[in-house]
Amino acid sequence: MKILYLLFAVFLLLFQATSGSADPLFADTAECRSAQGKFCRAGACPPTFTATGTCHGGMMNCCSK
Repeated sequence: MKILYLLFAVFLLLFQATSGSADPLFADTAECRSAQGKFCRAGACPPTFTATGTCHGGMMNCCSK
């Protein structure tokens, strides 16, 4: 049971830096999010979407219908 508290603390520390930001750090991310219906995703896009570019400096895909 003590390990559960430790895991919770580790997840809290990991995910505190991943909150959304009002101003994107990368130009390709801003370009992807500027168009309606586009979003950034790590890995492959969902089946009904296609990868139209990159986000976060090429580390993620920009998906659109």
